[in-house]
Amino acid sequence: MNENRCDVAIIGGGPVGAALALALQGNDLNVVLLEARETPANTTDPRALALAYGTRLLLQRLGAWKSMRDVSGIKTIEVSQKHSSGHTILRADELDVPEMGYVLPYTTLHAALQQGLQQSDVTCLYGAAVSDLRSASDHAAIAYQYQGRERTLAARLAVVAEGGKLLEASHPPQIQDYGQSGIIAHLTSSQPLPGVAFEHFTPQGPMALLPYLDGYELVLTAAHAKAEEMLGWDDAAFLHFLQEHFGDRVGTFTAVGKRSCYPLRLRRAPDITFPHTVLIGNAAQALHPVAGQGFNMGIRDAWELAQVILDSAPEDIGSAAMCAAYRKSRRIDRNAGIRFTDGLVRLFSNDLPLLGHVRSAALAVLDAIPPAKKFVARRMMFGANG
Repeated sequence: MNENRCDVAIIGGGPVGAALALALQGNDLNVVLLEARETPANTTDPRALALAYGTRLLLQRLGAWKSMRDVSGIKTIEVSQKHSSGHTILRADELDVPEMGYVLPYTTLHAALQQGLQQSDVTCLYGAAVSDLRSASDHAAIAYQYQGRERTLAARLAVVAEGGKLLEASHPPQIQDYGQSGIIAHLTSSQPLPGVAFEHFTPQGPMALLPYLDGYELVLTAAHAKAEEMLGWDDAAFLHFLQEHFGDRVGTFTAVGKRSCYPLRLRRAPDITFPHTVLIGNAAQALHPVAGQGFNMGIRDAWELAQVILDSAPEDIGSAAMCAAYRKSRRIDRNAGIRFTDGLVRLFSNDLPLLGHVRSAALAVLDAIPPAKKFVARRMMFGANG
């Protein structure tokens, strides 16, 4: 490549940035991926990911799904509310799909995408730490450090795929702090239900059990102070709390792995395009994990941006018209996804008596109306544009 110019520069080599790079490879474009980590495999992220069925289809098109290992399918999702009989059950066989989603380690997906990149025509620079991003008249100017030297790169289009901190000073994000943290861990139980995922709403926040291998991946939300307190509990105390919190739908919780904790916020960029610059993935929006929408939305960001780029003439990549076309293509799905997750948190994470009855009735009614259930399930699997 010309080390000073390219068509598309992707800042951030996580799954969303890697997915975009793979969607662009093989199309006679000069694509450069800049990743601060020193090596492709340099990640120890402990999270498990919940991939929607629609995301699987996109990963298949990118050639990444075939190398996935240790993946567990979700065929049923049970939605319930603590101290309430109202519930909804979503089933894959009622939607004519083999699974509604999948659970796998972040590291598994990361490795599969990196494997694809190594076989592509994308230039991947690992250990490239970007320090500045600015817009010029006909390109984005990127400053980065690589192999001990300060370097620059002029790109027709710069895509920020992780974090978005490069633009925070000039374009501050909108942040909603939910006052909650998420605890993640692997659980086993005495009577696991293979292929069944649970979304259990409680006054302290939603709790998710995602089926994975011999047990479940737990996502438990609580107020910041309570979450920190629970990290200090021994395993027996933590498992006892979970049993009281969730009930015996999967029998008795028998063991819990290492617990990790992170704050939960809605963070959204006020706009996702700037001159010769686009934000995707968590650089554009970071959502509450309820209903597992955030990461799947990021993959859809990458796929749809790639289609807009490939539909543009090379000289129009990064132009105002191209950026406007991408912004329009993502408006409905992005706004609907943000409203959906934010609304669920606000509606279900409280103990107001009147709302409790309304929530219970709403879940029961939803369960009794197949077209409504199908609409909700398809939104979860494919997004608002699905």
